[in-house]
Amino acid sequence: MDGVPKTNYGLLLDNKLKELDKSGERPTLLLHACCAPCSSHTLTVLDKYFRITLYFCNPNIAPEEEYIFRMNELKRLVREMALDIPIIEEKYDPVPFYELAKGLEELPERGERCQKCIAYRLRKAGAKAKELEFDMFTTTLTISPHKDCAFINECGGQIQDECGVPYLFSDFKKHDGYKHSIELSKQYNLYRQNYCGCIYSKKSD
Repeated sequence: MDGVPKTNYGLLLDNKLKELDKSGERPTLLLHACCAPCSSHTLTVLDKYFRITLYFCNPNIAPEEEYIFRMNELKRLVREMALDIPIIEEKYDPVPFYELAKGLEELPERGERCQKCIAYRLRKAGAKAKELEFDMFTTTLTISPHKDCAFINECGGQIQDECGVPYLFSDFKKHDGYKHSIELSKQYNLYRQNYCGCIYSKKSD
């Protein structure tokens, strides 16, 4: 709606981290991870404030070899950053993605197909956070300049109401986050994929 100020999700995250710093609390956080490069900067921001568990659930990624490679790069990053962070790996199953993408194959990134894909992964993360009794959940996806940050956060806010687990609002691009992720990718020689993950985004590149 015109005239309504946009929510500053980066500021919401900053305020939450200040609140945790002041209280000394370190809640558990289920962090959905799309890939190692996007996780790199995000982990440097959040590790001090949360007991993190990474959640690799990305049925959009194709082919299976790509899925496995990205998952292994995430494991290597955590190991080489010397972080004590467990990773929950979902078994490769692209069927849910192809079901939600039906009829939307030709749409560009950030379109309805992309939104449905993000919503699916966030719902999986919210359900897993509830199942394992995490204090909060969120995703690394807001670091990407190719993704709709407002949509991701609005979706997370809806899902927290559905699953009963608070969503950590964020915009990890802030404070040169995306730039830092590129620097960390070079430092750790991370594989930086040239497409989001699905065969449709690959075709559009």
